[in-house]
This record gives sequence, structure tokens and C-alpha cells, in this order.
Amino acid sequence: MERGRGQAATDARMAEIIVTDTTIDLAGAPVALARSLAKAGRMDEAAAVVVRLLDEQFGLAANSMEINSDIYSLNSLNGTFEAGGTPLFFKFHQEENEGAIAGEYYRARLLADAGLPVDLPLHASTETGRQILVYRRRTELRFADVLRRLDVTPDAAAEAEAIAAEDRLNAQLMAVFAFTLHPIAHEQSAAEPIHRLFHERLVTPGEPGQIGGRFATFYENKHFQFPGLTIEWRDLKDLTFVVNGVRYDRTLGELFDEAFVRLRTDQLAESGGLTAHGDAHNANVWYERPPFVPGGRLPEGESPGTSKDSSPAKLVMFDPAFAGTHVPALLAEVKTTFHNVFAHPLWLYEPGEAAKVFRAEVFRVGDTLRIDHDWTPSRVRLGLLESKAAHVWRPLLALLAKRGMLPPDWRRVVKLALFLCPTLVMNLRASAEGGSHNPISSAIGLATAACMGAEPDKPDALSALLEAVTPQG
Repeated sequence: MERGRGQAATDARMAEIIVTDTTIDLAGAPVALARSLAKAGRMDEAAAVVVRLLDEQFGLAANSMEINSDIYSLNSLNGTFEAGGTPLFFKFHQEENEGAIAGEYYRARLLADAGLPVDLPLHASTETGRQILVYRRRTELRFADVLRRLDVTPDAAAEAEAIAAEDRLNAQLMAVFAFTLHPIAHEQSAAEPIHRLFHERLVTPGEPGQIGGRFATFYENKHFQFPGLTIEWRDLKDLTFVVNGVRYDRTLGELFDEAFVRLRTDQLAESGGLTAHGDAHNANVWYERPPFVPGGRLPEGESPGTSKDSSPAKLVMFDPAFAGTHVPALLAEVKTTFHNVFAHPLWLYEPGEAAKVFRAEVFRVGDTLRIDHDWTPSRVRLGLLESKAAHVWRPLLALLAKRGMLPPDWRRVVKLALFLCPTLVMNLRASAEGGSHNPISSAIGLATAACMGAEPDKPDALSALLEAVTPQG
């Protein structure tokens, strides 16, 4: 969009937006307005909001603004534009009620200073309601896109290269964790923005003493549709889950209540704090020297797992919305562990596709909800899980134990945080207003959430991981 006459058109359009969307104050929260408009499919208007924000925050005259339709941007927005002839990329993360939440967004420099591979933005605004990052535009794929292809079309060579890149990143992460781990006070824990991904999504502003937030919006007093069964929350919350023959010891209601108490922002200081990204799921990671190229076509003579250059693939993080120097150690890698493994393939981000590929059967028998399904993480996802266990979780927990910083209930802390990842990142109910889930993906999603938070009566994938990384002695 050009300046001058184009800017006048932008101003006129902005006035239109303010009139037609009275739920959000543009002056106070343009990022909230832009994301709201994009979710409603009003892409041109969302683009106009971002154009104006870039001008006001950085003096950038944005042309050719395009908002990306991105399945991974559940609480964020990104897109491309040009300014001064330079191709650029923007991204921001936006949480509801941000003005009432403590902490600072987007501290990318602290990650770089610690030695982590992070793409530093050219421009950054951390002002509440106007937070946005501008990067040089890259041609590399995100790691999420590479892995999505491997979910659907497995390739042993490409998977090995991807997992090797994950191994290298995990080793870098653990080196930084070990160097930066330190005791923290309850106040330091509470001030970290990573809690916006966990406990603060359970809280309604002004009502800190009772569970609310997204839990209340998404699930409380709502009805749920599964294959062959419709049930109300008041009944569902008290049912014991049996998933593919494994019985879990806590109900959904009990898990939300337990998380609300145990994951309070001031309750996680005993495991110490460290420098971490906190939200480095693979849609926030570039895959440098990828085995795939944009457009999906390989250079002549190359196979998916090779490159003409012998340099190994490298992972580079970006969008550090929740980075910090006092990140509670047990939370640091929870988001990546869930979203890079247990959210795939398909069910969380592409529920419509999941319903075509997977089956799910749901039965209520007394106080038990039995869910049988054929979803499982793909081979490459299990490889990522093994890497995270070997190179991060096992040495991190051992280090915490050695320093006397591992709480006795560390397993519950990790499992509760894993439980909140799928349940609060988006509404898992089928046919929810503004949602995308269907009865099959909802059943798989809530079954997976129960497996994350509750303890099984026989080994499952998560309990096997936790047993493998538990410090000995």
C-alpha cells in the first residue's frame, strides 16, 4: 500500500473498521483488532490495521501487505510485506486481557546473548496491545512445514536429517539451561510471561481466586459432541477416561482444578529459573538448509534427505513472545514437547483432515468414558520425543536433582502443564463458535489431554518418557 493517496484510503478504511467492529478499541489494541478481523476472514481490513500499526510504531511504509492463512497461528498473526524495497515478515502473539497481565513480551536479545540460535527482529514493539516483530523475509521453510510433509509422506533419510537438527538444537538448549539455572524468588517466577501460556489462561481478570478464563469460555456449562455421544460438561467433568484400554486416574474436572492450584505463577520457583524461549514449537523455528525447498520441488539430482552442501541442517528460533531469564525450569520445554509431538499428525491443527484419516469411538458406561481411536504420533514425531528426552529432559531433571531444586511432585507439574497445552490453546469442543473441531478430532483431543494430565494404570507413551528421564538415586 502506497503512502499519500493510499494512506488516505487506509485512514478511511480504519474509520470503517472502528464503526463496524465496536468490541475492540483500535487505539488501545490494534493487534487484537487485526487478529479478530483475520479470524473473521476480513483479511483486507486486518492488513489495513497492520499497515497503520507498522507506520505508527516504526515509520515503515508497508506495501504489498499479505496476511498469511496459517494453521499454526492459533493465538497469533503473521504475514509479509515490503518497505523501502525490502521484503519483510511480521508476526505478533496476542492474548486476551493482556493489559491485566504482568511480564514483558519479545526479549529476543537475551536469548542471543545466552548463545541460543534465534532470529533477531529488525524492529520490535513490546507495548501492550501494539506488540509486533518485523523480520527480514526468509525463503527457508519452518520446521513445522518440513515435519508436516514427513507426517504424511515418511522418508527415512529426511527424518534422520530432521532429528539430527533437533538433536543439535536440544544440546544447545541444555547447555544454556545448565549455565543459566539459578534460584529464583516467587516474585521472579510470577513476573515471567511464560505463565500466559498456562495458569493465566485459567484466570478471569479481577477474579484471581477462582478458576475461569479460557476454561470457563471453552468448556464450563457447555455441551460436547463425540461420535455417537452428546454430553454436557456437568456430566463429562466427573467421568473417568479409559483411552484405548488404559484407565486414567483423574477426571477432566479434577485436572483443571489441580492445575489451577499447582501451576499458580508464584508456585513454581522451587525448581529454579533459567533463560529460555518458552514457546519454541516448530512453527516458531526456521529450518536452515532444509532437505525440502519452497514449493515442494527439489533441485535436480537431490533426494529429500540430502543437500549438495555437506553442512548439516540447522534450527533457528524466532517469535520469542514468552522468553525470559527466570523461566521456571519445569515449564521451559513443556510447550515444545507437547506441540511438536503429541499435537501431530493433524488432529490439533487440521481437525478436518484428521476426521478423514482417523477413527474414534466413544462410549459412556456409568462413570467411565471409553474412547477408542487409532491416532498415534508419527515416526518422526516419536523421534523428536526421544531427542527431547535424551538431550533436555533427562539432563535437566538430573541437574535439578543434583542441586536440590527438583520438587517431589515435579512429575505432576510437568503433566499438568502438558494437559493445559491442548485444552487452553484452542477450544477442543466440536462445533464450538469460532472453532474448527469435529466430533472425531474432539474425542482424540480430549483423550490426548487426559493422557497428558492423568496417571495411567499401565504404561503409555508419556509415562514411558517420564520413567526414562526420572533421576536415579
